[in-house]
Amino acid sequence: QVQVVESGGGLVQTGGSLRLSCAANGSTGKIWTMGWYRQPPGEQRAWVATVTGGGSTNYADSVKGRFTISRDNAKNTVYLQMNSVKPEDTGVYYCKVVAGTAYTYTYWGQGTQVTVSS
Repeated sequence: QVQVVESGGGLVQTGGSLRLSCAANGSTGKIWTMGWYRQPPGEQRAWVATVTGGGSTNYADSVKGRFTISRDNAKNTVYLQMNSVKPEDTGVYYCKVVAGTAYTYTYWGQGTQVTVSS
């Protein structure tokens, strides 16, 4: 049983910063990639950033230069440092974990709300 738990969401003013955390607990096996997605109000869920086990990162153009994704392999935890936030960053942020040894599985967290006030 694997649980993915996000934390760190909240209300922040435009231009401020917020740090999200996501921990994968349980029998994950090898964790391949960890990433963040977000779902603005009334919109589809969209990819934000991904980090591989080796530390390679990729970002959506909308957050490049403002957000930083990182992971602590010893803790099976991924972080999203959000700087210079904008109102359009508002949404529910979900953590995605791809893990497994013989087979790979995708796990999602329950989401954490981020609201950026203008």
